[in-house]
Amino acid sequence: MPAVQKLLVLYTGGTIGMQASANGLAPASGFEARLRAQQAEQREQVPSWVFRELLPLIDSANMTQANWLAMVAAIRQAVEQDGCDGVLVLHGTDTLAYSAAALSFLLLGLRVPVVMTGSMLPAGADNSDAWPNLFGAMQALHDGVAAGVHLYFNGALMHGARVSKLSSDAFDAFQVVPRLRQGERLAELPAHIDFRQSRQAVNLLALPLVPGLRASHLRALLDSGVQGLLLECYGSGTGPSDNAELLDVLREAHGRGVVLAAISQCARGHVEFGVYAAGSQLASVGLISAGGMTREAALGKLFALLGAGLAQDEVERLFSLDLCGERVE
Repeated sequence: MPAVQKLLVLYTGGTIGMQASANGLAPASGFEARLRAQQAEQREQVPSWVFRELLPLIDSANMTQANWLAMVAAIRQAVEQDGCDGVLVLHGTDTLAYSAAALSFLLLGLRVPVVMTGSMLPAGADNSDAWPNLFGAMQALHDGVAAGVHLYFNGALMHGARVSKLSSDAFDAFQVVPRLRQGERLAELPAHIDFRQSRQAVNLLALPLVPGLRASHLRALLDSGVQGLLLECYGSGTGPSDNAELLDVLREAHGRGVVLAAISQCARGHVEFGVYAAGSQLASVGLISAGGMTREAALGKLFALLGAGLAQDEVERLFSLDLCGERVE
């Protein structure tokens, strides 16, 4: 893992650079000057870096698929045209885990490290974690980080497709929760899903199963043009197997090309359809297992595959394989 020599710092907004406004904290420009001034007071060794604002700066609660694709474009330009051999993305914490997962799949095959970070308190606030997170990430890149997408927070470097936000206010808000991760790895990365592949917007949604979910609820959702649906199932991948109408709605959607995937609602859960008959029923109507993937990873993976315009069977095949460490340790 060679040390990064030229780093792009890509600022997307978020709490780390927010300043007070009439309506409360809001993303603000001018963060590069603040960062350079602070660097003079830091002990960490950092690579040479260039700075870019990804406009418009946003509160990450407003994150969209278009923002993910804009990040990919900026990262590609930095690596392919500007000679950067590492990227640090400054991002708000609300959707940081979603973006880390999405970029993990959108940047498959990129041979440089991409580290994402943010903070729970703005830079300059009393006892803020902003500078420790930012310069800690820079120090890690200086020391050498493997290619791929990572999240640095509270002194820990974590896998971008395994991390989740577990707290709304603690400095150690992001963690990789232990899950059963096993299965088959992708043997060779095909060109149609690497970082050079263009993507388009995808009508994609996650839905938790809850007692009382009706077939009519599900039909209305699927009739809205959804291309991929991530069902958050109970336990090891169970659901209302005695509701024939609900199962028929899923079967019909799968028959017309909708990709249906299942994760476990349990924080340490994984999907294993064959354990219970209720899970086998879901598998029989076309659902594919996400194994031990998180919600963030499963959604990001579906977006990367469906957004590449792949056919339903190819999406399902690749979704079932480990692409970057999201399914297999």
